[in-house]
Amino acid sequence: MTNYQELGVQPVINAYATVTKFGGSLMPEEVVSAMNAAAGAFVDLAQLQARVGERIAQLTGNEAAYVTSGAAAGIMLASAASVLYHHPGAARDFPNLADLKHEAIIMRTQRNPYDFAAQQVGLKLVEIDPEPSALSEAINDKTACIFWFPCRLAGEGDLSLAEVIEIAKRRDIPVIVDAAAQLPPVENLSRFTEMGAALALFSGGKDLRGPQPTGMMLGRRDFIESIRPLSNPNHGLGRPLKVGKEELMGLLAAVERYLLIDHEARAQYCEDCVTLWGAAINALDGVQAARDFPNEAGQPLAWCRVTVDGELMGATADDLVAAFLAHDPAIAVSPGDERHFHLNPMTLNPGEEFIVRDACLQILQK
Repeated sequence: MTNYQELGVQPVINAYATVTKFGGSLMPEEVVSAMNAAAGAFVDLAQLQARVGERIAQLTGNEAAYVTSGAAAGIMLASAASVLYHHPGAARDFPNLADLKHEAIIMRTQRNPYDFAAQQVGLKLVEIDPEPSALSEAINDKTACIFWFPCRLAGEGDLSLAEVIEIAKRRDIPVIVDAAAQLPPVENLSRFTEMGAALALFSGGKDLRGPQPTGMMLGRRDFIESIRPLSNPNHGLGRPLKVGKEELMGLLAAVERYLLIDHEARAQYCEDCVTLWGAAINALDGVQAARDFPNEAGQPLAWCRVTVDGELMGATADDLVAAFLAHDPAIAVSPGDERHFHLNPMTLNPGEEFIVRDACLQILQK
């Protein structure tokens, strides 16, 4: 069987984050076993999707759940659900929605590369300033939904989710939360929908450590049921967003595992890594390491911020990021600006923190 090396592809130690460009995360044995078992039999895919959704909803304390082909696919299907909520017979109209409710409100400060998935459905994004009056005034007879992006995709002065939901509820406008990377904390699996969001969208291939091309939609049953007829294995808008039997069972196994792991011990591991790296790096000239919190996605886990004195080092932070990738073994670290990069422990296997430390000593001394 051909492996990475035979293809000329270098495996990478991931001290960056659960980013798609490096494969998101590594699937644990429970997930791989569930996928292997699922691969050994044919099943009714629609029935399996429904049963897996029921189980995930039960585990996460939600009314309903649906497995998607990633969180961005969840945005696309959630956008369709927001139109169908107002126009139940509109399944054949996508993406020609001009005569229907087809506007999605988003704060100008929260525009991001993932909101394009809403436009693929045919929604028109309406940008507003992050002010209650601006949100109230933007809602009209064409408004289908409001999007809210938490933490690092949101600006410091943005309206809170509670404020958005309060205003939206008065006009019966659904709020959709893109929570792709908002695990941990595990409580987020129910927090956004308990606050009143119609749907919360999560990635399956980030901290859940499920199959990389999966995600899940949690929330109201009527919204989730509305997209089943036009989603895989049925024909319609969502047919290209296929989730196989292996991914369905793999994601379920990932959710079951995630609810049982010791999250406090995991957070302590991150703290210990930061302490280890800081002790090594701060003994060197030209660089300084410090604990940073929360991490890149606003998750409550510590990571290590490295500040580079370019004159003393004769290199920028970008140069050092490239040097880590060129190292043997290759190490992906999180780029910042010309003076800063981060080391992230959340995606490491136990023991790799020492490899990262040794690489820091070798690369930064050099």
